Amino acid sequence: MFTYLDQTGALGIRLPQSELDAFLKKYKTTQFVSYGVIKKDWATVPAALLKNTAELKKYLAISYAYAKSLKPK
Repeated sequence: MFTYLDQTGALGIRLPQSELDAFLKKYKTTQFVSYGVIKKDWATVPAALLKNTAELKKYLAISYAYAKSLKPK
């Protein structure tokens, strides 16, 4: 899984640690929280980025590649 849309409508995106830190800083957002649990390699996608699909596309590609590199559970 590389993205997650929760019950409140917030979108989470899974990123490798190096990209996650840069993403959190650049977009002044937080780690993704689902059902009260902070997801360690997930970030909340801010509303402004949701509107900028061209920029979001880059992060979706990074997220997809990262999720594919993880071992299956």
